[in-house]
Amino acid sequence: MSWQHDIEQIRALAPRHILFLCVQNSARSQLAEGIARRYAPPGVRISSAGSMPASVRPQAMEALAEIGIDASSHGSKSIGDIDAGSVDVVITLCAEEVCPVFPRQVVKFHWPLDDPSGGGVEAFRTARNELVKRMQALFDR
Repeated sequence: MSWQHDIEQIRALAPRHILFLCVQNSARSQLAEGIARRYAPPGVRISSAGSMPASVRPQAMEALAEIGIDASSHGSKSIGDIDAGSVDVVITLCAEEVCPVFPRQVVKFHWPLDDPSGGGVEAFRTARNELVKRMQALFDR
């Protein structure tokens, strides 16, 4: 199924807390968190986490800064750092690796994106631009 189809389902759920997951919470999920916070309506909480958190990649911060999103206060978080009881929807972003498992039954969607970490800032821009398109569609902006 495509992410476009998922958007209709997510909207129908009217989630109050969306969590983006990837392995290190250093690139894709950080980009998704920053972008989703820009487009989400008031009252919708946006978080990100990883199964093996590392540190936020400077290229992710740079790619977000280029579109006016300040991610300088972002830090990589573990799934255990998230209040699992408050999460309504989980969106995993892994493509080539094993995605993290969320410890609670929630509605889950999988939006695979290639990990930009192996490339330069241009790979982060590509991931960012794809996520902007998805978040604009999700939040109808």
